[in-house]
Amino acid sequence: MKVSGYSGIVGRPAGTLASAAVLAALTALCGCTVQPPDGTDGKGNSPVHIELPHSRTPGGTTGPTPGGASGRSPGAAPAPTPSAVETVPPHIVFTRGDTGTGVRGLQARLRQVAWLFDGPTGTYDDLTAEAVKGFQGKRGLPQTGETDAVTWQRLQRMTHTPGKWELYLMGGQPAAAPDPRCLTGRVLCISKTSRTLRWMVDGRTVSTMSVRFGSQYTPTREGVFHIYWKSLHHVSTLYHSPMPYAMFFSGGQAVHYSYDFAARGYAGGSHGCVNVRDEAAISALFAQVRNGDKVVVYW
Repeated sequence: MKVSGYSGIVGRPAGTLASAAVLAALTALCGCTVQPPDGTDGKGNSPVHIELPHSRTPGGTTGPTPGGASGRSPGAAPAPTPSAVETVPPHIVFTRGDTGTGVRGLQARLRQVAWLFDGPTGTYDDLTAEAVKGFQGKRGLPQTGETDAVTWQRLQRMTHTPGKWELYLMGGQPAAAPDPRCLTGRVLCISKTSRTLRWMVDGRTVSTMSVRFGSQYTPTREGVFHIYWKSLHHVSTLYHSPMPYAMFFSGGQAVHYSYDFAARGYAGGSHGCVNVRDEAAISALFAQVRNGDKVVVYW
C-alpha cells in the first residue's frame, strides 16, 4: 500500500530522503559537512559548523579572512614588507629660529654639560645648533643639529632643571613693575629683584635693559638719587677699568657699560655700579639722560 506524500519506505517522509541525497552529493563534492537549512545534519543530529581561517585585524582581534588563508583577495597586490614601510621621522622639539623660554632651558642645559658657552639668549641660533650636533655625535645619535625628542630626553636625564638666573645668565629677563617713585618725571628705574633698568618719562617706559649690581662686599646703594655727572669714555681711577657711558648717581657708583658683564653675564659682579651689557642700548640711553634726572634703585 502506498501512502501519498511518503516514499515506499513506511514512516520516512519523501522529502527527507531527497534532502539526504542532496547532502550526500554535496559532501562528496566539497569534502566537508554542509549544514542544511533546518539547522540539522539531515538526520536530526546537531548542526556541524564549518571553520574558516582567521586573521589578525588592526585592532588586535581575530576574524574570518576573506579569500582564504592568505588573507588576500584574488589578484590583490601583496602586502608591503616591513622594510618597505615608510619610517616616521622623530618629533622635533626645538630647531633653528625658535625663540622663547623653552630654548633658554635647552641652552642652559647645554651649558651645564659644557657644550655651549654663550647664552642663554632664548634664540636657537647657529651656535646652539652646533652645540646640539656635538652632543648628539658624542652619544651616537644622528647629528642633525635639531633637538628631537630622543636628544631632548637624553639631555634632560643628564642635567638639572635650570634656575631663573641660569636661564637669564646673559640677560633678557622681563622687567619688574616700576616702583611708585618712578611714575613721575624722567627716571632711571632700577629693580634689584628682576635685575632690570627701565628708562621712564612721565610714567611711560621708553626702554628696558638687563643690569648687574655690586657684589656682597661692594653692594649697589638703594634709594632715590639724581644723575650728577656723565662721562662718555670714563676709566675708573680706583680700579683702572673702563667705564664707558658712565652716568654717576651716588659717589663713585654709576650706570655704565661693562665688558665683563657682556662676556660673563651674571657669573660676575661690579664694585657697586649698575652694569649694562647691551652697548647699543646704553649708548642710546646715554644720549637721552640729562644731569638732574632721577635714579630709583629698589628691590
